[in-house]
Amino acid sequence: MIVVHIDGLCEPVNPGGTATFGYVIRDDSGSILTSKSGVVGKGPAMSNNVAEYAALCEALEFLLKKNRENSSIEVKGDSALVMNQMSRKWKFRKGLYREKYQEALRLMARFTDLRFRWIPREENEEADKLSREAYEKESC
Repeated sequence: MIVVHIDGLCEPVNPGGTATFGYVIRDDSGSILTSKSGVVGKGPAMSNNVAEYAALCEALEFLLKKNRENSSIEVKGDSALVMNQMSRKWKFRKGLYREKYQEALRLMARFTDLRFRWIPREENEEADKLSREAYEKESC
């Protein structure tokens, strides 16, 4: 099973700050296939949820490029909103993240065995660190 850890943040204010993301993807053996971080954007259209969804979309796009759409994949994240919406437990109502949410749904539809699981922040340290490093680089 492939395990994907995602995280996003928006600082120094949420919403309206600088949104950054990070993700780590591990293969069946636990080895890192890839990890990435980056800046989603700055300003009033940014929020932590936009950043979380951006992390998810970036990770899913990577897996599609590597032809892993038929692999068993578990996405883990500390955003209850993202994990529950993608698991179809919660509905989308409104938010700055509408576009990224819709993009994530389109990407998700291309996978045959994709699951989502909420984890506590302490279990998401690698992805959290990547999103924070991206923010620190951008704010220097």
